[in-house]
Amino acid sequence: MSDRLTRRPRRSWSDVAFNVWGVLVMLFLFAPILVIIVSSFNVGRLLVSWDHFGFDSFLALLAKPAIRDAVWISVQTGFIAALVATVLGTLAGIAMSRNPGKWVWWFLGLLLLVSVTPEIVDAVALLPWMVFLGQDLGMSLFNDGIVRLVIGHSLFSVAVVSYLVRARLVGQEANLEEASADLYATPVRTFRKVTLPLAMPAVLAGFLLSFTLSLDNTVIAAFVSVSGSTPWPVYVLSALRSGLRPEIAAVSTIMLVLTLIALGLVAYVLRRAGDSAADIARTMGGG
Repeated sequence: MSDRLTRRPRRSWSDVAFNVWGVLVMLFLFAPILVIIVSSFNVGRLLVSWDHFGFDSFLALLAKPAIRDAVWISVQTGFIAALVATVLGTLAGIAMSRNPGKWVWWFLGLLLLVSVTPEIVDAVALLPWMVFLGQDLGMSLFNDGIVRLVIGHSLFSVAVVSYLVRARLVGQEANLEEASADLYATPVRTFRKVTLPLAMPAVLAGFLLSFTLSLDNTVIAAFVSVSGSTPWPVYVLSALRSGLRPEIAAVSTIMLVLTLIALGLVAYVLRRAGDSAADIARTMGGG
């Protein structure tokens, strides 16, 4: 009798079929990533031609100046673009959450337009605009490759940070800020001591997400980059002409690890702030 009570119910064939289908879909999605990781340890001349296992492709990051410079430009651009996007997006998110009104929906519409506009459209629009500012108007700042990349990469990231900060603060009452004002704190002091700490988890999450988004921004980078400031994605595109080498897979693996670390830090920061798994998903989704 007890065996019948403790016996687990048999799973239906549909449950088994859905589980198998889910595993196959996950394998289909992540198999290319696994191939790149394995290929990064190839010592052969070309990526598609396996020779033997080794770490020579990782050492190419230090041995070849072209690869090292491309990676450094991507990291440098990503950091600056993330910083710019974090500052602008944080201010926009706080304004939308603490000063509600009809203008918020119009502004959210503009941010949504920026988010859904294809990158190729942004790239085609940015290129003549940069040329007009840098050459026709004589603003030499816009002839600098890093400046161009930062502007192009930060466009989408500003919208992302704005969503995150707004989602963080909308669910929190403004009682602490009102209490700070009642204690005769200046608006700047209230912002620095109350509002910013409340939004800080979303601010850090937005910074890390902006950095990762900048690392793989290929279309805009290919249009606005100039000679001497070639980022890593553009370097990979140019390498297609002569054949992909294992060092490209090695650097891609390193960037994948950096991206996973950044996303892990985002989840950790939000978890330390007391958010549940649902809150973390909502904040990272901007909802």
